[in-house]
Amino acid sequence: MIPKALISLIYEAASIQRWNDHIRPWTGFTELDKQAHKMFYAYVLARCEGEDKYDRLRLVEGGIFEFLHRIIMTDIKPPIYHKLVAEKGEQIDRWVLDQLRQMLEPIAGGSVYAAMERYYLDKDYAAAEKRILKAAHYHASNWEFKVIYPMNPTTFGIEQVKEEMMQGLAACDTFAGFRYFAGSPYLQEFLSLIGKLRYQQRWSKAARMPQTFVMGHMLVVAILSFLCVREIGGCKKRLVNTFFGGLFHDLPEVLTRDIVSPVKASVEGLDSIINEIEDEQMREVIYPLLPEDWKEEISYFTKDEFCSKIKVGSWMNCTTSDEINAKFNEDKYDPIDGQIIRGCDHLSAYIEAYLSLAYGVRSEQMVNGYKQLKERYREKIIGGVDFGSLFGYFKVEDLQ
Repeated sequence: MIPKALISLIYEAASIQRWNDHIRPWTGFTELDKQAHKMFYAYVLARCEGEDKYDRLRLVEGGIFEFLHRIIMTDIKPPIYHKLVAEKGEQIDRWVLDQLRQMLEPIAGGSVYAAMERYYLDKDYAAAEKRILKAAHYHASNWEFKVIYPMNPTTFGIEQVKEEMMQGLAACDTFAGFRYFAGSPYLQEFLSLIGKLRYQQRWSKAARMPQTFVMGHMLVVAILSFLCVREIGGCKKRLVNTFFGGLFHDLPEVLTRDIVSPVKASVEGLDSIINEIEDEQMREVIYPLLPEDWKEEISYFTKDEFCSKIKVGSWMNCTTSDEINAKFNEDKYDPIDGQIIRGCDHLSAYIEAYLSLAYGVRSEQMVNGYKQLKERYREKIIGGVDFGSLFGYFKVEDLQ
């Protein structure tokens, strides 16, 4: 099972402020939001490169491993960090792996830790995926820099940072997908639009700490869902689909903003109307920005996002994660665990409420959300994942 320490580590990224020696927006400039945006860039750059040029599972794993690595090393400014990695890279990697060993080894019989160890210590492993992730990192950082640059015309060294950013991006021009993306204004608009999710605050009516935003929440759900499916022995496509299903699950909110569950449930039939509006907005705004052959997959990730699904021939069928375990845990069925994504979506919301209450920042909305989710998932198992125990890690009562 996923250890509590690893989940807590992931949430540390929500408190890590980026560009904190520059004037910057107060929303969405955390390490968590940057890493989420990076994985959207990685998805697009990889699709531009072509499915036969990289391995999707390695890309997903690499993104998760680099995220965890960055949390451990986060106190070091990027220029210094890159110099240290250039000179002492292997020693640093071994030290980071040592910090993460106890958190990762319990998952899936140690296979997750073994994969991270290989990713960092075998320099020839996942070379294509590392190129894509490096380019995604620079693109996400450059997106941030273009926001803060006009705010910092007199900040010392700002022009040097601009030059370093341009040089970093230029150095990533080593694969065809990078150039395809550079020549596609529509895909650049797509990722700029997605960037607005970095500004959309979660629990917008409640004062809480730390504040989180929709973008970062999507990455948390993706990582937790991936690790849950890894723990229950999901096939390769199931792992990849569930990660990207988690990453994309709130994509329509960039067009509709977050409509909280109590509002959806307040009027009979309102939920289905909202889903229809979201589908319409996706067709009118999102899909025109994407290549035609991408749309089916994005729809698979975002439509009925909390339904566990398989494909049989050209037909998509809703099922359950238990049924996938029993009958459809094979790549040929293209399975995705929407039920597990939903569980992780609620786990993320529960932990957000728990953390705020643990910090002593209380509101009626926080307390009610915490209590309702705690009761809903008491002793609950979904597709072989013991959500009751995962929720049980985080109890406000234990802090008193």
